[in-house]
Amino acid sequence: MLPIIRREFVAILRTRRAAIIQWLLAVCYTAIILIRWPGDARTDLAGSNSQDLFALFAYGLLAVVVLLTPIFPATSIVMERRTGTLALLLNSPLKTPSIYLGKLLGVLGFVVLMIAISLPSAAACYAMGGVALHEQLLTLYAFLLVVAVQYVSVGLLVSSYATSADSAVRLTYGCVLGLAVITLGPYFLFQSDSGLVASVVPWLRCVSPIPAVMQIAGQGDIGSQQQMQGWSALGRYVLLAAVSSIGMSVWTMYRLHFRVMDRSRSQGMITDDKGWGIRAIRRVAFLVDPSRRSGGIGNWSNPVMIKEFRSRRFGRSHWMIRLVMACAVLSLLIAFSVTAGTVRLQLEAVGGPLVMLQVGLLVMFLPSLAAGLVSSERESGAWPLLRSTPLSGGAIVRGKLLSVFWTMLLLIASTIPGYLVMMYIQPTLWVQVVQGFVCLILAGLLALMISAAVGSLFRRTAAATTAAYICVLTLFGGTLLVWLARDAPFGYETVENVLTVNPMAAALGVFRIPGFDTYNLLPLSWYLSAAIIVTMYFAMRLQVQRLTRPE
Repeated sequence: MLPIIRREFVAILRTRRAAIIQWLLAVCYTAIILIRWPGDARTDLAGSNSQDLFALFAYGLLAVVVLLTPIFPATSIVMERRTGTLALLLNSPLKTPSIYLGKLLGVLGFVVLMIAISLPSAAACYAMGGVALHEQLLTLYAFLLVVAVQYVSVGLLVSSYATSADSAVRLTYGCVLGLAVITLGPYFLFQSDSGLVASVVPWLRCVSPIPAVMQIAGQGDIGSQQQMQGWSALGRYVLLAAVSSIGMSVWTMYRLHFRVMDRSRSQGMITDDKGWGIRAIRRVAFLVDPSRRSGGIGNWSNPVMIKEFRSRRFGRSHWMIRLVMACAVLSLLIAFSVTAGTVRLQLEAVGGPLVMLQVGLLVMFLPSLAAGLVSSERESGAWPLLRSTPLSGGAIVRGKLLSVFWTMLLLIASTIPGYLVMMYIQPTLWVQVVQGFVCLILAGLLALMISAAVGSLFRRTAAATTAAYICVLTLFGGTLLVWLARDAPFGYETVENVLTVNPMAAALGVFRIPGFDTYNLLPLSWYLSAAIIVTMYFAMRLQVQRLTRPE
């Protein structure tokens, strides 16, 4: 086990991105403390300033663990299999538990190193006074280790199933965002219900580490209408994380067998080669037959867009219809939530969860689809073929972006019934609904263009996907960290200027969500988002134009 730990840990430390991550984290941790460090000899006896600083510090550490932990475990096993070293590892005298624990502890060692970089800043925060050593500081670090173990387990499990490094990174980030963000939505909508729902949604909420950090920071249950009964949020999360980590570890160790190397794949048969009777039955059974030959590309169609739809798994017609059906079911659930929520909540307050759910879907899916538009072509060696076609760089960029744009519209359309129900119950909300919908479209375009522009700078799809997720999550989540530190240390104007970049914050302000209703973000947020979208488009256009030049 020790050789694997040393191999995994040293291999991570030798990468350039590991050095960049450590340097940036040291700068960020130091900046957080310097922003709020007292400038004179006066001491805050009440400890309110240090508590505000500790809350910002805790949320920042959690964001680091959530954003950076999935990078390395997601590619650990799949890269071994693709390079052929996994078979050698399985044939070694090491047992399967030793192999798994070696990979787990090796990746976890780098995560612990990222957390340990913050120790000087934590000591400075404790020196300001007002922060309990055992109840807050040590508890926070122990809690972050539990979060790291859980997310590393998720990454290794996904890596055992993935077929490529970029798909492993996409699936791991999707699982992590689902565990950390999406699980918060049902509690806000159904927290006042009774019966089985009332007992399930508090536990589902504690699947996310955010409520536990709120408890450690001394902020209670922000967003709750009632006090949590029974187990605390911290205790519930530790229990759920321990059970899930053990379950995923056992599952991954079961997967680390020679069977993982042997993946049979059916050759299948084109529907057009089958008999007339079978084709007639499949026409009735399938709205779009996935095994039927596709028609020719139309004269007025962008061939790059059609190529993306037909070569990407989620671009084929049957997958698009499945996505539409899933969005339709989601829209019905949200519409039901809105209808039930109007009984006990104001309609404006219900618009907040709708916006959060929509932005969560966009942030989860769009970077995974847009980051590899150019890098996947370069990595697979297909870019010289695309460059040899008579298509211009602008046609290539438009075709690539349109293939993701239509998928984005389907995701946004999933919550239209919820907004229609709100407008039907209270017609005076139509202005807020329209403004919120515009903010949502701009948020989707912003995530799309940032992911595509950043991804075009990389040659490897896994690195492009990771960078796209970090940039998008920094935009939508990092600005909220500044909002959490409003009035201490950031003033009103600073917070308003930072939130202007985030269309999600503008949408929350439109629906008068507490904490956002005091900021005047429109229409400046629209103009700034549109400017960033256009800038990212031209940046990607210039990068593609550079790549299409003859060598």
